[in-house]
Amino acid sequence: MSLIDDLKFDAHGLLPAIAQDASSGRVLMMAWMNREAFDQTLATGFAHYWSRSRKKQWKKGETSGHVQKVVDMYLDCDGDTLLLKIEQAGPACHTNRESCFYNQRQNNDWIIIEEPVK
Repeated sequence: MSLIDDLKFDAHGLLPAIAQDASSGRVLMMAWMNREAFDQTLATGFAHYWSRSRKKQWKKGETSGHVQKVVDMYLDCDGDTLLLKIEQAGPACHTNRESCFYNQRQNNDWIIIEEPVK
């Protein structure tokens, strides 16, 4: 039995993958993996994902250089979500922020709590 046999992909063949900074513990982003992306992540040691909008696999940082080296990988109790502990090179978010989670609920509004990296 291989690692992939324990994964429960959804009806579209996808699995959510949460990228967390291995040092700080900060959640950086969530993306989708299909079987090929999972296999490529295992084979290369760098995070690969499936883009639902572009309908193709991509290596995180392939154009920006902001790659994610996978330090460790965890599967949740249901087998349907991955947690990747990663070493992030540069910002993780496509908006050039450290994390995609930069909008914080304050009262009844969303407040930006992190500016883009210069």
